[in-house]
Amino acid sequence: MSEQCQVDELRTLFLFEHLGDAQLETLCAEGRVETLPPGPLFSEGDPATCFYVLIDGELVMSGRTAGVDVQTHRTTQRGAYCGAWSAYVPNAEQTYTVSVRLVRPSRFFVLDAEKFARFMQNEFPMAVHLLAGHTLGSLRQQQILGQRARLLGLGTITAGLTHQLNNPAAAISRAVSGLWDSGAKLQRKLAMFTDGGFTAESVRALVTIQDDATKHVRTSPGHELSALESADREEQLSDWFDDHGITHGWDYAPTFVDAGLGVDWLDRVAQSVGARQLVGAVEWLKHTIDTQLHTREIAEASRRISALLADAKQYSQMDRGDYRYVDLHELLRSTLMVFNTSVGADGPIGLVTEWDPELPEILCYAGDLNQVWTNIIENAVEAMAGHGTLTIRTGYECENMIRVEIIDDGPGIDDDIIDRIFTPFFSTKPVGEGTGLGLDLAWRIVEKHAGSVSVQSKPGDTRFIVCLPLEAPGPENAAAEVPVVRPTSA
Repeated sequence: MSEQCQVDELRTLFLFEHLGDAQLETLCAEGRVETLPPGPLFSEGDPATCFYVLIDGELVMSGRTAGVDVQTHRTTQRGAYCGAWSAYVPNAEQTYTVSVRLVRPSRFFVLDAEKFARFMQNEFPMAVHLLAGHTLGSLRQQQILGQRARLLGLGTITAGLTHQLNNPAAAISRAVSGLWDSGAKLQRKLAMFTDGGFTAESVRALVTIQDDATKHVRTSPGHELSALESADREEQLSDWFDDHGITHGWDYAPTFVDAGLGVDWLDRVAQSVGARQLVGAVEWLKHTIDTQLHTREIAEASRRISALLADAKQYSQMDRGDYRYVDLHELLRSTLMVFNTSVGADGPIGLVTEWDPELPEILCYAGDLNQVWTNIIENAVEAMAGHGTLTIRTGYECENMIRVEIIDDGPGIDDDIIDRIFTPFFSTKPVGEGTGLGLDLAWRIVEKHAGSVSVQSKPGDTRFIVCLPLEAPGPENAAAEVPVVRPTSA
């Protein structure tokens, strides 16, 4: 329902209280007053066609993040404005930057975007130039910072993968070289079956033993022995070789120990072939086992590479939909993979994980949560400056919330800044080294999940505490009714 605009009523709105009579008369002539029903007024991303100023009523503003509307403001204040407020900015995309919903019937002063732009440009040309420059500059800054954040994230993943892939790739290269050498020696040993006096029966027995050894190496995992245990077993095998007149036993023993084959197995070989053929048989089996060990090493290295790539996929969520059930511990493990050059067995910073094995899968935006863990862990690693221990603990919080604590034993956060660390663009890093958006982004993602994030800090114990529901609000949910409150220190 439309009605005629009144200059005296416009003058009572704080937005227009300092305008002159001529300016107010121009606005009234160009605009109109409308009473609008409850419900959506306009949606983010739609073409910005009107500028609205609230006279009476109540509105809710929300912004869209990863498919979910998050409430940012709710007001009944007369003079509050929304809509095409930047229509006067040249060369800017004229779309609504937020969504607005009316809680109850509301009266607005409404001005078409083109008329609002013309009024601003005619009445306040210098202000328009300044505001236009500021608006376009802010948009450009956000684009640059977003690109830089993505490049930093890509660099982190690349560095972690490069370091981790180097080890299995080198292992494959060594194993292939050893495989060629063992294959060549096996070929040279083929002549012993005709020149070494082997009977058909002893050849069949040797082939059976060879098949058993091959199966044993292929199906059994690598034997993790201490240096002392390996030395003891090698000494036992060396003594056996000496007792049976086999020279170079000290060179053969490590192969049989690596394969998990001992004296009992060698006794079986001795019983299956004659004493004359024993040396050749042991040499043949040694080269056969070497071949299998190299093959197993290649298979294990290949599995390691596949696991690393799977972790990278899990981290970036390239292989799955964004909103789904996931194992929280898988997300944490895949994120820690990115930091393996600095945290854990391969890094200077120790890692302790205290994970509740009873936690169920949670319904969430998995890729976004990986960004939360990345930003918090990165801050912790930087705080510890190359030495210390990172602790990650999971468990249940009250009211069916899952609790994740990320703890470092660095110097702590000063009391005078701890309440500001979630503030956008706040950073303790030197200029040019930090965007100040990492923790703000983490907070926004957790808030999108209807969770909470807080921090507790003292020297030697800084912990970020993230609480998440078992099911995050889905993309189909409408804007939240609860006002957004930014977290402070716990």
